[in-house]
Amino acid sequence: MAQLRVAVIVGSTREGRAGDRVAGWFVDQAARHDDLAVTVVDLTDYDFPASYPAEPTASIRAFVSEVGRADAFVVVTPEYNHSFPAPLKQAIDYAYDEWQAKPVGFVSYGCRSTGLHAVDQLRTVFTALHAMTVRDVVGIDLLAGEPTPQCTDELRRDASVLLDQLRWWGLALRDGRAARPYVS
Repeated sequence: MAQLRVAVIVGSTREGRAGDRVAGWFVDQAARHDDLAVTVVDLTDYDFPASYPAEPTASIRAFVSEVGRADAFVVVTPEYNHSFPAPLKQAIDYAYDEWQAKPVGFVSYGCRSTGLHAVDQLRTVFTALHAMTVRDVVGIDLLAGEPTPQCTDELRRDASVLLDQLRWWGLALRDGRAARPYVS
């Protein structure tokens, strides 16, 4: 069976962000699973326009292509003002069909809230795009520190549960899309 292609999307573009380090920790957790092929899709690597263009730019096409290639996604998102970052919403909106009938998991972070307000809103967005969000989330309270290789057993367990759910849904939905195209 072919590896499940998982795109880990780093949703913050702020200078000094924790998102790249949180994503790196999560990718290390995912690397323990030989049946996953993980790609990091960092929004800072794309030169998106300030406003939605009439024709897609090279950066938009490259991002949409990454989304299209993936079988499943993990969105690493901070919580800013009880929501997720605007650049993440902009990037999500550049793709449409590419999200459909694919699972999305979340690694969120914030101060005290662990980013769950952002996840709640992202669930609504991905549901509108016909994606399937997995139940469990890895929520990180930055007041307790960023995750490290020596982080708590609870965070590692949360990552393992998320990856198990993502794998199950990713394989089931990949098989389903192969058997019959998804129609929205």
